[in-house]
Amino acid sequence: MAGMIFILTYCLVALVRIIMQLPGEDRKKFFISLVTPKTMAKNIRDIFCDCLFHVKLWKRNKLLGYMHSSIAFGWFMLIVVGHIEVLLYVPHRAKLFYFPIFFRYFVAETEETMRGAFFFFLMDFFLLMVLSGIFLAMFKRIQSGIFGMRRTTNPSFLDLIGLYSLWAIFPLRLLAEGFTADISGGSFLTKSLNYVLHSFLSDHANMLPAWWAYSCALGIFFIVLPFTRYMHIPAEILLIPLRNAGIKIRNARKGFAKAEVYSCPNCGLCIDACPMGVMKTHIKDTTVYLNRQIRRNNERRIEEISDKCLLCGKCTAICPVGVEGDKLRIAQRSLRKYAISQDYSNIGTASPEGSSDVLYFAGCMTALTPAISKAMESLLRKAGVSYSFMDRDGGICCGRPMLMAGRFDQARQLVEKNTEIIMKSGAGTLLLSCPICYKIFREKYNLGGIRVVHHTEYIAGLIRDGRLRVSKDSLRYVFHDPCELGRGCGVYDEPREVLSCAGSLAEAPKNRKESICCGGSLGSLTLGFDKRKAMTENALANLTAASPDVIATACPLCRSTFNRYADRPVEDIAEIIDGKAVAGTTMIDNRLIIDKKN
Repeated sequence: MAGMIFILTYCLVALVRIIMQLPGEDRKKFFISLVTPKTMAKNIRDIFCDCLFHVKLWKRNKLLGYMHSSIAFGWFMLIVVGHIEVLLYVPHRAKLFYFPIFFRYFVAETEETMRGAFFFFLMDFFLLMVLSGIFLAMFKRIQSGIFGMRRTTNPSFLDLIGLYSLWAIFPLRLLAEGFTADISGGSFLTKSLNYVLHSFLSDHANMLPAWWAYSCALGIFFIVLPFTRYMHIPAEILLIPLRNAGIKIRNARKGFAKAEVYSCPNCGLCIDACPMGVMKTHIKDTTVYLNRQIRRNNERRIEEISDKCLLCGKCTAICPVGVEGDKLRIAQRSLRKYAISQDYSNIGTASPEGSSDVLYFAGCMTALTPAISKAMESLLRKAGVSYSFMDRDGGICCGRPMLMAGRFDQARQLVEKNTEIIMKSGAGTLLLSCPICYKIFREKYNLGGIRVVHHTEYIAGLIRDGRLRVSKDSLRYVFHDPCELGRGCGVYDEPREVLSCAGSLAEAPKNRKESICCGGSLGSLTLGFDKRKAMTENALANLTAASPDVIATACPLCRSTFNRYADRPVEDIAEIIDGKAVAGTTMIDNRLIIDKKN
């Protein structure tokens, strides 16, 4: 009771604080979502799938999924069935908060044999389920490899107390119920144990210490829970409806961000996912350790971890809870006061020369890799597309680097200037060859009805429409999913569709949302090239596992980074297709007409 009163009081106070820390608009949105039938149904479904059944972990590794769901769902069902028993057999006791948890003890105390073999079986079945999960959790501490995890987090002192008390709860419950199964009733598990115990213990004198030990283990777990990794259990139940209400991180340490930090289960999946994880010296720079330092208010380490991150987003993509490690870091960076604050509001804007339906924005990184923009222009000409080059002679940055540094005001100024240029152009389509630019134009710009498209999507459309004909050869290509294009924008199929027209496609072991960052990301503010080399070599080892002839990219930064260390050609998709494509259309009176004969 002491433990339950403490944890419920703590969670209630924390709930009120987090909700009050939300901006007024978000708070209103949250409360409205709680009474919206569609969102209510999604909340219930997500809580069961994520908190009890751990569906995401099942998809990742069945053994890992079973371990978590057997403990969570099994414990939940023990509580539910225990309450049903009390309501059916001793309804006058239902008002006692503790009675369903210790039902077998109080029945034994009054020496009343209960009927209900079905419920006895269910209680033993779910207890066995939880015990199997506890056994797997113990085994995972010494051999995590079979659970699909190369490394796990180092538990803190309080984490260990919570861990050992959790491991003790259910074996002690089995022992306690085993002592009293002949009085209170039991099934295949507890009755079998009861027979063994009473073969050398003649009376029930030993039952009281077992029940007290079970009670103490529960109490200790509840009391330490808020200060351990297990706080994620109640925190995630709040995080799910907040997320489903459409609330985003606004403040680095309050409201939604705080809910995410406390929802981190410290499972360690992000350690294996992080590209910095290839270096043992940087394991503690991963998201799980950032969340731990935020909870401890360790400002020095928070700043260090946040600045070092590449912001590739892989930790966010694989997190079973959906903790947004990249966005948490950007939010932390935004707290910093910079000595110099550049003002971009006075930059002049000039419309691109000419007027056309397609406006091509190459971006800073493509400008440093001119082969990509040349190939892209060549393809546009072959396809007969009328286009304007927005930044041929240098343009204004899309604003993404400023956002990654947490300098939101400067980013906003750049966004406003680029928006003015684009709207003046009269174009209906904005074409990007850089995934970094593509993501920022999709998410942070309000361009009305202007279509924003990455060059892999656009090339795929040109081939589908017959504007380009691509000759296929015997080369084998492997495609590297850039962080911003894949995990950031969900574009996975179009690049593969395009490459399949040029040759055969091999897949890397880690691809799509689990693609490994090239190591050249602009997201890190402090990581040197000596550390990045190991990451790039790790990504290349993954890409060349199937022995492809050519490594294909769709990002100028990835292309430049891989080319430093690759032992085979690294080319952008535009370069690959330009070398194999011919016009599939004819131009008559400046109008594009598809030649049906082709």
